[in-house]
Amino acid sequence: MAVVADDTTRICSHCERSIPSSNIDLHYAHCSRNLEKCKVCGDMVPRRHAEEHFLNTHAPVSCSLCSEMMERDILAVHTGENCPQRIVTCEFCEFPLPAIDLAEHQEVCGSRTELCHLCNRYIRLRERYNHDRHCEGVPDHSAGPSSNIRPPQGEHPPRGRSNEFSPRRILFTIAITGIAVLLGSLFYQKKMENNQVH
Repeated sequence: MAVVADDTTRICSHCERSIPSSNIDLHYAHCSRNLEKCKVCGDMVPRRHAEEHFLNTHAPVSCSLCSEMMERDILAVHTGENCPQRIVTCEFCEFPLPAIDLAEHQEVCGSRTELCHLCNRYIRLRERYNHDRHCEGVPDHSAGPSSNIRPPQGEHPPRGRSNEFSPRRILFTIAITGIAVLLGSLFYQKKMENNQVH
């Protein structure tokens, strides 16, 4: 029933908590009748809620994105941080795509170049941040014909991405948004058809 912990407390053999010695018999009678240890996590839960605890916390569920089975209590972390099919955004073009494809996409996307208006050199997008931090605006005449393009005397364009609101970029953003909406509606329609079948 109980194990001696010290003079004033004893360990309940059912829940393994330290209980005042004067209350151990009453505690054990109540504890063993009303609580049970979860076989998965070891928490003491009320007997009448044991099945509910298992279903809400430990019952295997399937990720809706990648179909991997896992315990319900880690599903939110999985879909938010670990699922290979979760949608992430490319740091270079802001294109949304599954996380499993991100590294390959960014390898190609980061190799694209943009003109630095301070030094008139073409810089890879993946090197742009470090370049902007260290660029002193010294023109590089080896960059080809585009190196002759210089800002007017005394004017320096702001560092960072050029042509942020160019028509081409706006059209690209609209096209990507349209594709995302189309794919989302197709996915939703298929999900609704599957729900009607079941």
